[in-house]
Amino acid sequence: MKRVDWGVCASTGFKAYGMHCGIRKNKTKQDLSLIFSDVLADAAAVFTTNLVKGAPLLVTKEHLKDGKAQAIICNSGNANTCNANGIEIAEETCKLLADELHINKKDVIVGSTGVIGQPMSIEPFKNGIPALVAGLTAEGSQDAALGIMTTDTKLKEIAFEFEIDGKSCHIGGIAKGSGMIHPNMATMLVYITSDVNIDSKLLQKALSDTVADTFNMISVDGDTSTNDTVAIMANGMAGNTRITEENADYHIFQNALNELMVYLCRRIAKDGEGATKLLECKVSGAKTKEIARTVAKSVICSSLVKAAMFGSDANWGRVLCAIGYSGADVDVTKVDVSFKSDKGSIEVCKDGAGVPFSEEIAKEILLEDEIEILVSLNSGDASATAYGCDLTYDYVKINGDYRT
Repeated sequence: MKRVDWGVCASTGFKAYGMHCGIRKNKTKQDLSLIFSDVLADAAAVFTTNLVKGAPLLVTKEHLKDGKAQAIICNSGNANTCNANGIEIAEETCKLLADELHINKKDVIVGSTGVIGQPMSIEPFKNGIPALVAGLTAEGSQDAALGIMTTDTKLKEIAFEFEIDGKSCHIGGIAKGSGMIHPNMATMLVYITSDVNIDSKLLQKALSDTVADTFNMISVDGDTSTNDTVAIMANGMAGNTRITEENADYHIFQNALNELMVYLCRRIAKDGEGATKLLECKVSGAKTKEIARTVAKSVICSSLVKAAMFGSDANWGRVLCAIGYSGADVDVTKVDVSFKSDKGSIEVCKDGAGVPFSEEIAKEILLEDEIEILVSLNSGDASATAYGCDLTYDYVKINGDYRT
């Protein structure tokens, strides 16, 4: 498998575009994005667990009941959540796009991101969709990625090439996500394309299984958003024998999907609102996978751990504290903790107790912008990784006046 260019357009038969249509006040920022497949594709999605869900999610769930889609449209600047006419606007957006593309409106995935509870008008969509469709191009992935960004500071886009059944296959993705990010999906949108020929039920399984160890393991600030969506379209244009069972070809595809998701996870976590550092808590030696996940998430979610990492303070007691209240079945007298970065690694805790270490060396390690918190539970063979970032002054500044 190798990395290639063009994001969601790397997959055969996909085009994309992004533009400003008037939803956002800042006319220099794109606020409407489109991804389109030349042919009807198998499709799947995973959504937020928040009971409050944006209207586009409810519409998309209905549209995906047959496991098919051909287009994804998404706006930024307004979440279309908690609006009395939200469903109506989402459905009308799908119809406007479908009419312009000459496809069935039920084959449209629709998404929104931005401020919750703000009135929304259909007019920007009416005015913008013709130009959006006209702008579709095989080089448009970056424009589409820019169109779904809100407080993001970095573009999130990736694509890979790999082989199945002797055919050259591709998978590409774009994402947005910076704040309101917490396990069980985050305030993020992830749109993935592939030219692999795979049954929609297996596509859903691959997506759901991979999300469990990737996007559900991110936390920036402890808030689970209302609009989180990870959606994928696979149009089969690579020409491989259709994947209808969990065989070797299925696992090749799932491995490629996992590689893509891990990349986007790290990009989202590192671009957390106000963040200066990417944090990865890697837990090993757990009795079960669930215990490993629980411990890793508890550490990465700890505000005290996040603040310590911002200050480059090797305060390992905060890691033990987070493990202790995680609710996981852990023997704390067996826990080892180390900190690691490009400057090296240092053990700070052995068998649940502190060990002598150089504060100066630890500081040097923690001053890097990518930090690994290594936790060994020494009780089994299961492992898991959670992704997060440090907690800084700027996080409060950004969210103190988010609407204004």
